[in-house]
Amino acid sequence: MNPDAKGPVEIEGAKEGGTVTVLSFSGLNSMDPTEAYYVNTASILSGLVTRSLTQYVYDEESGDMVLVPDLATDLGTPNEDFTEWKFTLREGIKWEDGTDVTAEDVRYGILRSFDRTSFPEGAAYSNDYFLDGDKYKGPYKSGTEYAGVEVEGNTLTLKMNKPFPDMPYWGAFPAIGPIPEGKDDPDKYRLHPMATGPYMFDEYTPEKSLTLVRNPHWDPATDPGRTAYPDKYVMDFQTDNTKIDQIMLNDQGEAQTTLTFDDVLAENFRTFQNDHEDRLVLGGQPCTSYWAPDYRKITDIKVRQALAYAYPYKDAALAAGLIENVTRIWGTNLMPPGIPERAEFNPLPDHEPGTTDTAKAKALLEEAGETGYEIKWLFANDDPSSVKAKDVQVRALKEAGFSPKPVASTIADLSTVRADPDADINVRSAGWCSDWPSGGSWFPPVMQSTNLDEEGLGSNYAVFSEPEVDQKIDEILTMPTEDQPAAWNELDKMIQEKYFPLFVIGYGGVAQTHGSAINGHNIDATFGMPTWKDIWVS
Repeated sequence: MNPDAKGPVEIEGAKEGGTVTVLSFSGLNSMDPTEAYYVNTASILSGLVTRSLTQYVYDEESGDMVLVPDLATDLGTPNEDFTEWKFTLREGIKWEDGTDVTAEDVRYGILRSFDRTSFPEGAAYSNDYFLDGDKYKGPYKSGTEYAGVEVEGNTLTLKMNKPFPDMPYWGAFPAIGPIPEGKDDPDKYRLHPMATGPYMFDEYTPEKSLTLVRNPHWDPATDPGRTAYPDKYVMDFQTDNTKIDQIMLNDQGEAQTTLTFDDVLAENFRTFQNDHEDRLVLGGQPCTSYWAPDYRKITDIKVRQALAYAYPYKDAALAAGLIENVTRIWGTNLMPPGIPERAEFNPLPDHEPGTTDTAKAKALLEEAGETGYEIKWLFANDDPSSVKAKDVQVRALKEAGFSPKPVASTIADLSTVRADPDADINVRSAGWCSDWPSGGSWFPPVMQSTNLDEEGLGSNYAVFSEPEVDQKIDEILTMPTEDQPAAWNELDKMIQEKYFPLFVIGYGGVAQTHGSAINGHNIDATFGMPTWKDIWVS
């Protein structure tokens, strides 16, 4: 953390001008700041378009991300037990239309963050921690009379229902920034969120493309983290990864001013590494990929364990274009490496992480009397990598004695269907990334049953609900902060060994590439995405 960071930010030798082309095949989910919770949506908004109470910046010397102020003048002031936080906004922040951003605008943005109906895939930390967060449903359902966020002049007071020492980290999310009341119809606002950062929306087609141009009312003197060297960003989210790699390998014409946040394919990695090392960017990503059997439907732990033995880890990774020990690291714990006091454990007897044992899976199914058990999971039929991975998953599950029934979806619809508690599937392929380096950003959203309601799963894709776990999560959250890391790791181990509600496929890493005229493309390890705030074109 650096609470004293101030703007403007200047990069030695950087030049203004140029257009940066961004290629990806990952689509682009909701760009409403209240719902932007995927690594691509959140990082693009936070890096280039919208501002929040706090933000991250890249430290080139250490390679670390540092939490610094953004709209606020510092990283907030808590009371003694972290149940109240005060943030004072800096002067001179303006919307893209030139009007002033006020503390009331930030308050309204925070109020929207409670709404799990309009923004079902948004983060639920306001609901989990803020005063009456379990009752207040946001401004559309509950109105704007809410006692948990008060405004006096330029200062916001945030009141909690339990200690929340991590509030400065939650303050860095797009959801904890300003939204203009009266101009925020969710169906329209997601198509053009009002900019407070250096760039604003010009043209946007959901899931397909986005063009950003300069925001003339962004003042770099008010911003301790961002720069705005390029004139424009042109982003395409429908370019096949094979084509992206070829464009980047050739590095001709427009490709020289192009970058991608998709990983290079495994078959091209060595070529990039050997011949274009100066344009290959490797880095960390605090993410865990897993399969989550629906805890309501697959109730026998032996069936869930059999799935973990049967899963074709290496073949599925290869089919998806992942690179062993670079973009796919085998693992066991839900929490990935990098979490303080994390200790490796293995909840499956005699199982080497990343290996497939269909014989052991078949024996478990027979022991449970469930040979032929039907497994239904989603895949994207318009994503060649997803189709290839599905094919090898089907083969492995059949060999293990399951009856695999993959369910076709699309890149655009997959996340929406997966979040539907009534979807006709019984396993959800999912991933989760640390929102900050603590179990407090893992277990409440992923494993606590309070994240479940009749309107959606939130991020509890296993639909996991056990009172013992709920109680333990609440207990840990009230512990002294220095005691929490070890307690979170113990909980991780207990959940997996006793209940086994999900199994880890692997951890993430990134292998991105850029054209020869792109500078400042480092890895923001909080997202595994480019350091947008540092990009410039030579």
